[in-house]
Amino acid sequence: MKHIARKRFGQHFLTDAGILREIVDLIDPREGEHLIEIGPGLGAMTNPVVERCRQLTVIELDRDLAARLRKRAELTVIEADVLTVDFAALARTDPLQRRLRIIGNLPYNISSPILFHLLGVADRVQDQHFMLQKEVVDRMAAEPGSKDYGRLSVMLQWRYRIASVLDVPPECFDPPPRVDSAIVAMHPIEAAEVPALDPAVLGELVAVAFSQRRKILRNTLGRWIEEHGLDLPFDLQRRAEEVPVAEYIALACLASTPAPSA
Repeated sequence: MKHIARKRFGQHFLTDAGILREIVDLIDPREGEHLIEIGPGLGAMTNPVVERCRQLTVIELDRDLAARLRKRAELTVIEADVLTVDFAALARTDPLQRRLRIIGNLPYNISSPILFHLLGVADRVQDQHFMLQKEVVDRMAAEPGSKDYGRLSVMLQWRYRIASVLDVPPECFDPPPRVDSAIVAMHPIEAAEVPALDPAVLGELVAVAFSQRRKILRNTLGRWIEEHGLDLPFDLQRRAEEVPVAEYIALACLASTPAPSA
């Protein structure tokens, strides 16, 4: 029976064979790796990936699609909302302690929450390759000073090296989405190279900084710095999109350090 795409799950199935080959070549899956696919759908990406890696874990919310996928011996099927999946546990329970390689055509309506959900396991991940709305990928990879640079850029570039590697037009899908898509490659920065900070503090200060993009930071982040009792040289005469990721990280490190006792 033909599966009808379900709008509530944000389903758009990739059907262009040429684009699929390019994506799988970019991923370069190999036997013996711990690969996880989010949202395998009808298996368009699943099939060529499994041909190369032989074993694959897939996360699928749609129970009808999950039932189909379970018929394949080479697949381990997790029927769940990806936002409830414990990726750290998946990594811990791997007897070979392999780093995760995570791929997928993410539901566009919850793509940002999924990316933030995966932030917590960046140190257990080898790489991530996702199909996303092109506008989201542009924001993820944006440089300071561009209109796309914002909270998503800072929070992801804190832990990953990010690159947009392939544009995918709407006609490559069934049904076609109303937006352009792109493949993003995300390679975690080694934990030893990541400054020690409280992620919640970084998230808070970045949210404050970008809360009023058109205003200079003195009106937003300036108050936050005062409230946290920080005394540091930080140019508050800039707008949030002008501040490099490294400066946000440095500020979060200072704010994450407990004040010395009197």
